[in-house]
Amino acid sequence: MPESRTASPRAMNTKPRDDELDVFGITHRGRVREENQDHYLICSLQKRMQIHSTSIPESELTPPETQRLAFLAMVADGVGGGVGGEEASRRTLRVVTEYVMHSMHCYYTADSSNDESFSQSLEEAARDCHTHLCEQAEADPSLRTMATTLTLLLGVWPRVYLLQVGDSRYYLYRDGELVQVSRDQTLAQEMIDMGVLKRHEPRSRWSNILSSAIGGPHSQPVVTAVENDWGRVHLLCSDGLTKHVSDERIGERLRTMQSAKQVCHDLLNDALEDGGTDNITIFVGRAIKRSE
Repeated sequence: MPESRTASPRAMNTKPRDDELDVFGITHRGRVREENQDHYLICSLQKRMQIHSTSIPESELTPPETQRLAFLAMVADGVGGGVGGEEASRRTLRVVTEYVMHSMHCYYTADSSNDESFSQSLEEAARDCHTHLCEQAEADPSLRTMATTLTLLLGVWPRVYLLQVGDSRYYLYRDGELVQVSRDQTLAQEMIDMGVLKRHEPRSRWSNILSSAIGGPHSQPVVTAVENDWGRVHLLCSDGLTKHVSDERIGERLRTMQSAKQVCHDLLNDALEDGGTDNITIFVGRAIKRSE
């Protein structure tokens, strides 16, 4: 009798297909602010074959499926509620996206063991954006207060690269534990580091003063490489969420999540029910196995 065969399951370390990415983002003005100065972006960076000319009948050509090279998610929170806050967050996402798209060559030669090229590219993107905003503010006096946070997640399987400027956060949920990977770039955090404030003290007025921002007096981009895997959940958010929702509550929501969309709406409702005193932006993403 012929040997029976069954399809072998895909290896757990295999890069997720597009249909195995469960991602969602949402932004809300909140209950107090008159306008929303937050912005977010979720996109895939893809590689494809484009035929410009050929003598072969097109019916004989079967271009390969588009290949996802990397996954990009960003959250930007306009600083201070000033005139330029919304302008700064919007321009920052546009400028950084354009920079990344123009740097596509680094994704074609991606080496998952080499963090340096990705780190340098992301830092350069943040610095170029900072220079751009400063130049715009100098040219237009109405935009002198233009500044924003930027928290960016670049997924190049099996790693993610975090770029942070400001206090919009990145959390990683894995093995039942929620970890804040980003470090708040605020005067409050600096005082905590010096031992002047305790980490779990109620939010002080220093929590709202950034020590680093895109377009601000100081900008210090920080890039961190994090191992990625199936079952891990990634969350980006502006401080409109964390002002009202504790880490414990965020962890509980992620532990019981059914989908990225559902948990984003649940967290948004938590923040609104507690007062919603600021703009709220949330991104959640994970890789989940689908049947063949």
